[in-house]
Amino acid sequence: MFDKILIANRGEIALRIQRACKELGIATVAVHSTTDADAMHVKLADEAVCIGPPQATESYLNIPHILSACEITNADAVHPGYGFLSENARFAEILEEHSITFIGPTSEHIRLMGDKIQAKETVKQLGLPVVPGSDGAVRSDAKARKIAEEIGYPILVKAAAGGGGRGMKVAETPAALSSAISTARAESKSAFGDDTMYMEKYLTLPRHIEIQVIGDGRGDAVHLGERDCSLQRRHQKIWEEAPSPALNDEQRDRIGETVASAMRKISYRGVGTVEFLYENGEFYFIEMNTRLQVEHPVTEMITGIDLVIEQIRIASGGGLSFAQDDIVFNGHAIECRINAENPETLMPSPGKITQYHPPGGLGVRVDSGAYAGYTIPPYYDSLTGKLIVHARNRNECLMRLRRALSEFVIDGIDTTIPLFTRLLGEPDIANGIYNIHWLENYLDKS
Repeated sequence: MFDKILIANRGEIALRIQRACKELGIATVAVHSTTDADAMHVKLADEAVCIGPPQATESYLNIPHILSACEITNADAVHPGYGFLSENARFAEILEEHSITFIGPTSEHIRLMGDKIQAKETVKQLGLPVVPGSDGAVRSDAKARKIAEEIGYPILVKAAAGGGGRGMKVAETPAALSSAISTARAESKSAFGDDTMYMEKYLTLPRHIEIQVIGDGRGDAVHLGERDCSLQRRHQKIWEEAPSPALNDEQRDRIGETVASAMRKISYRGVGTVEFLYENGEFYFIEMNTRLQVEHPVTEMITGIDLVIEQIRIASGGGLSFAQDDIVFNGHAIECRINAENPETLMPSPGKITQYHPPGGLGVRVDSGAYAGYTIPPYYDSLTGKLIVHARNRNECLMRLRRALSEFVIDGIDTTIPLFTRLLGEPDIANGIYNIHWLENYLDKS
């Protein structure tokens, strides 16, 4: 097992990883920008190192600075959390070159799944169902028009190196195709330095279903069920639940085993999430995230498995601590992302928190680094915390969520707490009848 882990992240996920390390008896190193000097993950770490100014490119994305922090603290492993450098294959390679363990997949698997075109071709060979679309990159408008005619409109134009909805545009008609491609190319070039595009059939009313997997890197892998992440705005998730209201046990077992089998074939190491669009009883692969997900707590709540501890155990050379038959799904869990945003416009609302009181009680979990007097900086993601509730079934879970939201106090800034309270009053949410477009349509009507 490791002696000391450097956590190359900030906020709630850095604190989440610290807690797992402490339970394993492992010392922690927090890195932080100058603006995060008073952050909770810094206060609670065994050691802390400032790695640069507020801008992420000069701090949390600065590989030489993070490597220096490892060396001066003698950290023998790095946990990247999510975002920032968590899916940077070169970062993983550099750490290994310096005899520092990257707590995550191999750089080969990060690179493979980071290229959306290559990932799609790979999973097809591994037996996963994919959305009809182009066979590889689309480099000319003429080729794009030909593919669109073959698979039919609407068409989704996507960046091969994309993520978070950037470099992604929908063309409803042939006349809109060229504009969608040029706009998506420009976005992708600006965000990722790569304007390679591909195309897929645009599914009309799909749900977003993702499968949590974990592998030992030696050919064994299991799945931990699915999460339904269909409530999203501009391709950003805000509400996640497990299990999905849309699936039955047979569908869950079938897609879960299909994904686990694929991970065994490539000897995947660590945690990962394989994401699908689900429509009319069929699954269509869209991407794989080779890291811990923001929404991992709902899986932990229904399985009782600490995913971060498993990550650390596997990275240190241990195998899986359980087999597929050991995994039992218990009850229902829902996560709400509490963002520092206006609940009507969803515009960011950075600033100082004047009062902070998280909810509690049976089945209520809050993952957050916020506290009274803490200032939410304007430089990073607006995620302030995550409220996760668990109960015996979905109806009880919704009632517990309503109660927990009513207790949650964050004053001094706007948050999305009122939005979730409103959503709980909607019949479609109560009945679990929604798709990836539901929330945007709801907000447009509000």
